[in-house]
Amino acid sequence: MTTLFTSDHEWLRIDGDVATIGVTDYAQSQLGDVVFVELPKVGRTLKKAEAAAVVESVKAASDVYAPISGEVIEVNEALAAEPALVNSDAGGKAWFFKLKIADKSELGGLMDEAAYEAHTA
Repeated sequence: MTTLFTSDHEWLRIDGDVATIGVTDYAQSQLGDVVFVELPKVGRTLKKAEAAAVVESVKAASDVYAPISGEVIEVNEALAAEPALVNSDAGGKAWFFKLKIADKSELGGLMDEAAYEAHTA
């Protein structure tokens, strides 16, 4: 399983032709206490860089963008019920949605962990 990152602070875990997407720990630390999450609908087709979900904190609301194109095949209902998971486990239980990858070549523009750490330093 490969983990990649976007400059907008999303992470993707790639497993075959499925990408699980969430926001990074850095992003949640900038947001503050998360109070609401709006997830995309299963079956929705997303284009790369399209707003896919919304995360609201006591400070601000932010879009979560589709890092690659694909079809939403699953959403994290537990996250909708308990948005604070973003603060406690951004890189794990607080994943937002899973995409069936439409074009693997789009993965080429994303960062590995070392590049992402340099980006946020």
